[in-house]
Amino acid sequence: MSSAVPSPSDRTPQDVLARYRRAMLDLDADALADLYAPDAVHEFPFRFPGFPERYEGREAVRAGYGAAWGASPVRPVEVEESALHVSTDPEVLVVEQVVRGEIAGGRGAFAVPGLLVLRVRDGLIVHVRDYMDGSAVSGARSS
Repeated sequence: MSSAVPSPSDRTPQDVLARYRRAMLDLDADALADLYAPDAVHEFPFRFPGFPERYEGREAVRAGYGAAWGASPVRPVEVEESALHVSTDPEVLVVEQVVRGEIAGGRGAFAVPGLLVLRVRDGLIVHVRDYMDGSAVSGARSS
């Protein structure tokens, strides 16, 4: 039997969420970007220093996360899901979560609470609203 990799269109929004988290924990900007449609939008509605307002397109996600992860001492080690809300719209998931991790060089740990609103169509992310606690992110990055 063949162990063919399912095409993106066979992925459920929950499958995409699991891959999204794995890419985040691995700091793998390519794996993350490959989950997005070419014209996807990833927004950060809560503005804070060091983050753009949005990424427009898969390649902007790839470049933006690659640069951010390469320049940051923070290393996520766990995503703790508080709640997963499945919308009446089959494309939409709302996720309450806390990203926990370590700061390189033994400089401590961090926890960033947040909420993701993901829209997945044909197995690819088409839109994300990423609501993170900006003060927690800034504190982790400046440690």
